Amino acid sequence: MTETNPKNLLKDRFRGYFPVVIDVETAGFNAKTDALLEICAITLKMDETGQLHPATTLHFHIEPFEGANIEKEALEFNGIYDPFSPLRGAVTEMEALKEIYKQVRKEQKETECHRAIIVAHNATFDHSFVMAASERCKLKRVPFHPFATFDTATLSGLAYGQTVLAKACLTAGMAFDNKEAHSALYDTQKTAELFCGIVNKWKALGGWPLPDGE
Repeated sequence: MTETNPKNLLKDRFRGYFPVVIDVETAGFNAKTDALLEICAITLKMDETGQLHPATTLHFHIEPFEGANIEKEALEFNGIYDPFSPLRGAVTEMEALKEIYKQVRKEQKETECHRAIIVAHNATFDHSFVMAASERCKLKRVPFHPFATFDTATLSGLAYGQTVLAKACLTAGMAFDNKEAHSALYDTQKTAELFCGIVNKWKALGGWPLPDGE
């Protein structure tokens, strides 16, 4: 493969999938009943040498949907003590998802990828909340694969022997501030750094691109 076109490199690297790192903060564990309170999405780009980097960041505080369940323990965990405070500057699920999907589709098209895919730490959780919110908003043009994900908990378990985000980052030589953790923005930034680090390290070890014909 000739490493000259970063757009083609990204498309070829993930079999036509456009990776988008996502983290959500919620008011519980049930994506169907519990409120989505915060979401961050970071798109990724590949340079001419095949190195993966963060690209565009989109971050929103979310208003609880009508009738949403809110667990006190979840709020204590993520530090969103008053989901209804106007100081949060929250928007509706519809507003946040439309903005994220618009940017994802734009960059996905630019890279000639056929579909976006969620990258997240313990990705099933984040994926389930994104899909449930999309269903509530009746959004039909969801750019993400309906069930496939790239899970950095699994990847970091393989690469570093750690599955907790903070421990995986520290083992990989990346700074991690526990005081900033459980913010969707911070956790997405660290997950993006971790994912790019694993992908780039694999390339440095000779794992990609494969020799022609393999």
